[in-house]
Amino acid sequence: MTDDDSTKGLPLTGIRVLELGSSVAAPYGAWIMGALGAEVIKVERPGPGDDARHWGPPFAHGTSTLFHTYNREKRSLVVDLKDAAEVEKLQTFIVENIDAVIQNLRPGVADRLGLGADKLLALSPRLVYCNIWAFGASGPMQSRPGYDPLMQAFGGIMSVNGAKGSTPARVGTSIVDKGTGMRCAIGILAMLQKRQHSGRGGIVDTSLLETALAWMSFHVTDFFATGVAPEAHGSGIRGIAPYQAYRCSDGYLVVAAANDRLFSKLAETLGHPEWLKDERFENNPARSRNLSALNAQLDPEFARATRAEWEMRLGKAGIPCAPMQTLDEVVVHPQVQSLGIVQTSEPHEIPMVGPPVKFDGERPPLRREAPELGEYNETFSKS
Repeated sequence: MTDDDSTKGLPLTGIRVLELGSSVAAPYGAWIMGALGAEVIKVERPGPGDDARHWGPPFAHGTSTLFHTYNREKRSLVVDLKDAAEVEKLQTFIVENIDAVIQNLRPGVADRLGLGADKLLALSPRLVYCNIWAFGASGPMQSRPGYDPLMQAFGGIMSVNGAKGSTPARVGTSIVDKGTGMRCAIGILAMLQKRQHSGRGGIVDTSLLETALAWMSFHVTDFFATGVAPEAHGSGIRGIAPYQAYRCSDGYLVVAAANDRLFSKLAETLGHPEWLKDERFENNPARSRNLSALNAQLDPEFARATRAEWEMRLGKAGIPCAPMQTLDEVVVHPQVQSLGIVQTSEPHEIPMVGPPVKFDGERPPLRREAPELGEYNETFSKS
């Protein structure tokens, strides 16, 4: 925790959020709210707390780095949800103190405890209540739990990830979980804005499956337009060519010549103006249909020089490109450093990526490290 834990100047100053969540989706959504200035109280079970505390190695100061990352800007409140008296006290605390609840308990648990949306909104009509489901708020799979890789598989993301014919590959970050957390924050902010006018809160519902489908949106449209299930395209994408990674002498460079003007510049830069007269490459649809033939021309050209050399030459010609970097290259890059997005916590000095947004030129600061288990209980007991 920093000496000055003030949220002064941040957009959500004065908003109080309670997180009945674990793992990634709800904690990520609650972190967004906290990073924007809301006071976030995270409910954890006695003993181990959130499972994510133990998802390692790696660990930092006895807690998983994943937990540190998604639980900054929060206070931890330990509540035994099997104890009726503790649950009743928590219910009263929510009704009297909280603006928004984010929950991703197993389906039905919150309602059974008296902490579900209908019960709490009846007691506090101004409350905004956000449910995170796995498969959705309706349907035959409504009651099933879920995790990010399950939804990347079930929602079709894995079917278009990686190289065609390769072993199924999960997107390397928890894109479904974090995408769902983002949608929680958006939904809550929208409902809080509505409350400004109506005086009433309401229920926000989202799910991991709906997030997976949202990430697959143009693939879904493609399928209904063609009747053909989309395939994996490695580093590329359907319908745009060239728009992928090419092996250079020291690694890969992603080239995005995404229209005919850029392809013309690319052909000239590579010393092959004759490509522009080849009917296989005359426009983007033709290049997409003849991608194998196009890559047979491009591959040996890029192999002749380093990433940096090609980045310089293509950049000078105005052709969008970027080297494929490993994270040790990313974090020391002058462009990344200039953004000031990597923030270091106090007191443990854990570097973490901050909110990817600024307000009036200022990025919200990192005010609190992830909480110690139960650090808010003394305050709660006096409420």
